[in-house]
Amino acid sequence: MRLSLFGLALTAAVSAAPLAAQAQAPLTIYCSILEEQCRVGVAAFEKATGAKVTMVRKSTGEALAQIRAEAANPRADVWWGGPGDSHIQGAEEGLTVEYKSPMLPELHDWASRFAQQSGYRATGTYLGALGFGYNTKILASRGLPEPKCWADLLDPKYRDEVQVSDPNSSGTAYVMLATLVQLMGEDKSFEYMKALHKNVNQYTKSGAAPVKAVALGETAIGIAFMHDMVTMIAEGAPVKTVAPCEGTGYETGSVSIVKGGKNTELAQKFVDWSLSAEAQKLVGADLKIYSIPSNKSAAISPDAPKLAEMKLINYDVPKYGSVAERTRLLKKWDAEVKSAPR
Repeated sequence: MRLSLFGLALTAAVSAAPLAAQAQAPLTIYCSILEEQCRVGVAAFEKATGAKVTMVRKSTGEALAQIRAEAANPRADVWWGGPGDSHIQGAEEGLTVEYKSPMLPELHDWASRFAQQSGYRATGTYLGALGFGYNTKILASRGLPEPKCWADLLDPKYRDEVQVSDPNSSGTAYVMLATLVQLMGEDKSFEYMKALHKNVNQYTKSGAAPVKAVALGETAIGIAFMHDMVTMIAEGAPVKTVAPCEGTGYETGSVSIVKGGKNTELAQKFVDWSLSAEAQKLVGADLKIYSIPSNKSAAISPDAPKLAEMKLINYDVPKYGSVAERTRLLKKWDAEVKSAPR
């Protein structure tokens, strides 16, 4: 099997790494992918390099807020995972630093393009399409139709049956907000979200929460990234996943180095590792995670959502990741959607 650039470099350096790592403070990572991915990835990086890592799992919005709050005295070295438009915002605010990983030539064009758009302050590690999933047993028991399109979710029959996260704390939900604006136009998208609000039973803090709620039968329908729903299906949950018929957006899951972190060199090594085919297989296909890895040589499960079979919008990451646009849309969502009567 062909070794990646990172694998070759690691093979040459690994024997000396444990001694060097002993003199360093732990690498601190704020991790915004699934907790199991965070734990497995950190353990593998520690084993490969001899480094010590402190990992804190936070939703995307929480991680960005904490990095912003700690800007004068950063505690984190790396921000790993979460939709790229949040990483773009962190880059625009000067919270992260430029780093051109030697792994860039191994990445798909969409990941390399994202790195360029961010000024090389973030790099794409995976891609995931937005959609929704539903619990087939709940729908059958309640005589509810199977939704196929965004428009279907407005059916009064789904009152209190839909769960989605809050875009203020969840990168997943912000991708939904930005997707609907781009798909429908701003006025129509906000009318849509106000109508959907009547059917939402809860706005969760984490984007992964609706996925688990659907799998456990706590809600009939959850809006989330499709690959997370496929994970529940693989574990035996009575769930089906849908790419909305009108079209949908997507996330470019990313990794960034925090400005002012105490372990810049080790942070760079972690970024290189996270972009390797070996690492992406470990925290992806090996864990039955069905997002699309950014490394061209990384394994992709045959059960992963088929991007070619969806209507993907041309998601404008620079615009909707910008501080001004994000702040404006979130303020409008709070005022017009979340606070609307039900």
